[in-house]
Amino acid sequence: MTAFSFILFIQRFAYISVSKQYDGVNLEKRTKAKYEKVTKVNAKRGDILDVNGDMIAGDSTIYNIYAIVNHKSKTATGKADYVVDKEKTARMLSKYLPLSEKQLIKYLTPQNKKQYQVEFGQSGRNLSIEIKRKIAAQKLPGIHFVEFPSRSYPSGVFATNLVGITKADNANDQNSNISGVMGIEKYFNKLLSGQDGKKITKVDFNGNELPNSQVNEKQSIDGSNVYLTLNSKIQQYAEILAQDISDKYEPKNLQILVMNAKTGAIEAATQRPTFNPTTGKGLANSWRDTLVEDQFEPGSVMKILTLSASIDSGNYDPDELYKSGSVEVGGRTISDWNNAGWGYIPLSEAFPRSSNVGMVKLEQRMGSKTWMKYMRRFDIGTKTNIPLPGEVAGGISFQHTSDQAMTSFGQSVNVNTIQMLQAFSAIANDGKMIKPQIVQKVVNANTGKTTQSFKRQVVGQPIKKSTAKQVQKAMRQVVTKNYGTGLVYNIPGIKVGVKTGTAQIASPNGGYLTGNNNYIFSVAGMIPYNDPNYIVYITMRQPQKMTESPEKILSEVFNPLVKRLVNQGKSQTNSTQAGNQYVEVPSLLDKSTNDSLSKISNLKLQSGVIGTGNKVVQQLPASGEKVMPGQRMVLLTNGAMTMPDLTGWSKNDVLKFAEITGKQVTTKGDGYVVKQSVSSGHVINDSGKIIVTLKNK
Repeated sequence: MTAFSFILFIQRFAYISVSKQYDGVNLEKRTKAKYEKVTKVNAKRGDILDVNGDMIAGDSTIYNIYAIVNHKSKTATGKADYVVDKEKTARMLSKYLPLSEKQLIKYLTPQNKKQYQVEFGQSGRNLSIEIKRKIAAQKLPGIHFVEFPSRSYPSGVFATNLVGITKADNANDQNSNISGVMGIEKYFNKLLSGQDGKKITKVDFNGNELPNSQVNEKQSIDGSNVYLTLNSKIQQYAEILAQDISDKYEPKNLQILVMNAKTGAIEAATQRPTFNPTTGKGLANSWRDTLVEDQFEPGSVMKILTLSASIDSGNYDPDELYKSGSVEVGGRTISDWNNAGWGYIPLSEAFPRSSNVGMVKLEQRMGSKTWMKYMRRFDIGTKTNIPLPGEVAGGISFQHTSDQAMTSFGQSVNVNTIQMLQAFSAIANDGKMIKPQIVQKVVNANTGKTTQSFKRQVVGQPIKKSTAKQVQKAMRQVVTKNYGTGLVYNIPGIKVGVKTGTAQIASPNGGYLTGNNNYIFSVAGMIPYNDPNYIVYITMRQPQKMTESPEKILSEVFNPLVKRLVNQGKSQTNSTQAGNQYVEVPSLLDKSTNDSLSKISNLKLQSGVIGTGNKVVQQLPASGEKVMPGQRMVLLTNGAMTMPDLTGWSKNDVLKFAEITGKQVTTKGDGYVVKQSVSSGHVINDSGKIIVTLKNK
């Protein structure tokens, strides 16, 4: 029996030796896995840059801070690796984290004796490299950091919803990849991500890497770089103007677009509400790119297309008289914005007066089939296929006679903003319709070669050259005729042509909303009108503080923006020194407070200092951002966090103060600060809510 068992054992052993299998387990693979360590090598995510190569989004690293509170923890040299002095640790951390000493001591006090480490909630996450270095320099026992891959947006709020943001695939994994979840980051995610590599090393029984062990490595392939058509000089200015309007009039939505009329390159695109891609502030109210993801009734800017179709189809008689005021169509009364009308007027005045009745007459004269044919030629109801995710196609309501008539003045038809910009391009380019472009090129980061290039693309010719010229002249009359609706847009020395728009907003209960601010107000402009270099399109929905006429409000964006465009030259390739009108914010971190204040003054900027320290530990705006002269830089120093004198600060300045301190600040009124609930010099760590009162000068 013993001999038989021995024979069976030998046979079993031989089988295992040859097959390397035992109970279905591959022993060779199992051993290999046990003594080999496979590590993922993350590919560098590609950069997103503007047309001149300035960084918009790039690879970065963020840090989470934690504290070891278990007294058994030691360093490799036997020193204490836990929080030895809670009070000192809390005092030092309060200089860099938006938490008071009292709050920090509470965090540093473990709930039970077995607790090994503590974190500091949201206030201890997503720290920058600057803050991490500052804290690490204090050499506080027990304070450690976890490093995570991240994305840096050095320009702050900069076409944010269009550029997009990323998120970690696994927020708790240090080796996690990040993926785009909005805008360009999402659309080009695969190209930007590249391909991860891997590293295989030999390890001992305990998992430690063996010295001089063989390393088999699969190289990672870095992601491609995406160059946008955005021009930082124009984009930054558009952001400043947008924020001013948003603060003063509080529209529910605001969009500003600037397109190179010759090439279709979008040089600026912004919206409000928006969010800060670094802090995430405002993200909950702005989780989409409204430029392509929202559809709306465009209102009277649609009359540009109606007039074009009427002229091009041979149905336009400028001298024909019609009775303005109102008209019955399909059992529905359609009225002019001036309900009384202007009596009998020629059709040539319908466009500059923005007469709905006049446009209905044009639609009826050419017929609904012809009008629909031209709307299709202008690609209304069709996606532009611009490389941005989530574009909506819009649509045309054309079932009833009244709907057909209403499309002539921009109701009963839904569009997106980029779609309208494309349609306007036909007027600017002798009838040729140019596709809007947001991406200039894609470059392989490993070879430096351009793999994709986006050039001027004609997508159709809905109208003749002669028609385009007539419509250009009509747009000029909107700002030059004494009865034009766009007189406020007449800029001395600049030949501007525009069309104004006021669109009703559909009510969820049927019909349209009522009230003088429940509209989408807009202006579409060509600069210069007779040979456009630029198309500017601005829309504003439901301003909550309509203290000025809608035309006046929009002119506060349109007019200075147009002046800036003209002053900087005809295109981004031959722009003048317009960039000198901006100030690029330097890095003042670690600099002395006095030297920083001198530098800010020399840059023709205002300053505000929080704290009593002699060194700067945080700043807003961040280094690399571009601001207009006269803007305020807010500095946080390494001393006790004390309240500055906010007298004369703007609301934007107060928001910077709130962001850099992490304090709850409530503002009352508009204009500039005249009163603050916490007096200057007071330590604000435990001050609670701060109330700031503003008044217009």
